[in-house]
Amino acid sequence: MKLFACLIALAVAGTASAAHAQGALYINPVAVRVSNSTADHGLYAFLGPGETSRMFYGVELGGYYNVPTTQFKSAAIGVDVRDAVLHGNNALLNSFLVGPRIAFSTRVEKLHPYVEPFVGAGSTRAPNTEIKVTKLQYGAFAGADYDFSRRVSWRIAEVGYSSLTTASGATIGASESYPSSNLLSITAGLTFRLP
Repeated sequence: MKLFACLIALAVAGTASAAHAQGALYINPVAVRVSNSTADHGLYAFLGPGETSRMFYGVELGGYYNVPTTQFKSAAIGVDVRDAVLHGNNALLNSFLVGPRIAFSTRVEKLHPYVEPFVGAGSTRAPNTEIKVTKLQYGAFAGADYDFSRRVSWRIAEVGYSSLTTASGATIGASESYPSSNLLSITAGLTFRLP
């Protein structure tokens, strides 16, 4: 995973001399619906015994670095790195994600939709234990930012979908199997662009 992030950063840095680059930081509230097709009835059930879905709430901190492309005048390509910490049902979900970011220009000059496929590490802790389980997490985000000024944008909305194997009896030592959970996230807030 670190190699993947380094390759993206090198690719972005290599194109920076050809165009004006732009970076930004953000810290926003986030809500995630974690669901699974199979209820976990064990002691280490991440969603709670017998539950198939639960809402988690928390905060997301991240930043991106975009470089306008010379081949496609209506797009900027870059990299986004983010970390989200969420809680629900006395359980913990922590996602560290990295991925390429593609932002598009529209007829509305200040509106910038974007897409971001990502990969990273998701850590989960079930309510009845201190044991954390870290597994591969992957998916995609799509959203839109609206520029208030040269330095501040409003993240109108961002929706994400990902897959993660969460804490369960299967990941903490029992022999039963348990499928990966689906995570549907939504966030909105402010983005602060760097000079």
